[in-house]
Amino acid sequence: MTHTPDVSRSYALYRRAAELIPGRTQLISRRADQFAAGISPVYAQRAKGSRFVDVDENEYIDWVNAVGAVILGHADPVVDAAVKEQIDRGSIYTLNSPLEIELAEELAAAVPSAEMVRYTKGGGEACAVAARIARGVTGRDKILICGYHGWYDWYQAANFGVDPESGEYPFAGIEPTGVPRVLAGTVFPFPYGDLDVLARLLDDHAGEAAAVMMEPARTQLPPPGYLEGVKKLVEQHDGILIFDEVSCGWRLRIGGVQQAVGVTPHMTVVAKAMSNGYPMGAVVGQRAVMEAAGRMFISSSYWSDNIGLAASLTTIRELKRRESERRFQEIGESLRAGVDQAIAAAGLTGSLIGLHTNPTLHLTLPDESLRPKVNTLFVQEMARRGVHCYASFKATLAHTPLDIEETVEAAFGALQVIRQGLEDDSLDALLLCDLKKEPFRRLVR
Repeated sequence: MTHTPDVSRSYALYRRAAELIPGRTQLISRRADQFAAGISPVYAQRAKGSRFVDVDENEYIDWVNAVGAVILGHADPVVDAAVKEQIDRGSIYTLNSPLEIELAEELAAAVPSAEMVRYTKGGGEACAVAARIARGVTGRDKILICGYHGWYDWYQAANFGVDPESGEYPFAGIEPTGVPRVLAGTVFPFPYGDLDVLARLLDDHAGEAAAVMMEPARTQLPPPGYLEGVKKLVEQHDGILIFDEVSCGWRLRIGGVQQAVGVTPHMTVVAKAMSNGYPMGAVVGQRAVMEAAGRMFISSSYWSDNIGLAASLTTIRELKRRESERRFQEIGESLRAGVDQAIAAAGLTGSLIGLHTNPTLHLTLPDESLRPKVNTLFVQEMARRGVHCYASFKATLAHTPLDIEETVEAAFGALQVIRQGLEDDSLDALLLCDLKKEPFRRLVR
């Protein structure tokens, strides 16, 4: 049954936040304009398994899951029990915790590139540590990037390279306000899938590039031979290849995309899903690269926090115990089959495309310029039917056949509305919100 949920308390809180919190939220992806503003909820009060309840007491099936940080399910009882037990023993010690070594051994066994490990509390922080290590090992300053690697100055400096013709930044929506201008010319983006451009950049900065940092995949696996070609080019220039698996790791394979494609980088950055929502991140890599970090000033009190260590150890072991790789394929392909049928039943052409770990709605449209409206309308109509999602779906192991059935039913209703809007040229009239905003443009899909 379709209804517009009462989200008045969510938006009252959002207005209060505007007076107290610059930008209203701590993560851009949690802003109201990232969904169907005015229709989608903004604040939750509790979550369990595959669902959450917002502050207005509306329940939703969650296909966003803290932007991928929740992998087993919200408030997983096994992970939470391990955390509660650890809290009783102390959340952080004056001394070091043996859990640091235990988790390092677990990561070394799971991730192909991992021989040594350093910890952080989040993905962007871990990328900054990886950049520091690469520069320290090579004695070079420049880094080539492909993907999103956080908010730190080293990375945002890429946006000083404004295209003189278009006037656009390489990453639209992320202007480098506050980033020291002396960092201009230290970081250079390259497009995913084009070895010729990367080769040219490496030649242009021969002897100066410390590393290539990239997301190895997001919604689709790379073309055959591409990552092998990247690694060969980097090694020819005596650089360090870093895979940022913060967003793409854990779901496809416990050992990451690198395990799935058989290409091992020199360093890897992991975070998010490794701890099922508790703050944790790590830089792992080959001994020859990582050992030098012991002679660099890379240090923080909370990197020894026992909560993230206990959560990560338990999450990784539970992923193995619950046969996560097989289960994610089952969940993703079941959802894909159901939504594909809903698309056809609604009289539209299209499918859920991409990896089963993050299938994305792609409809055939009469005009590509309509896609932002169509995607926003989809998010809006799914929210009205109790499903919180983008035009894509990131599952947890807690998602059930009933969740999939209800999601497919909601999608059928949403797609019927989209068909009506396309046939009657009434998309604008059907939209009850402003267009969903894209926070930034990625260089890898």
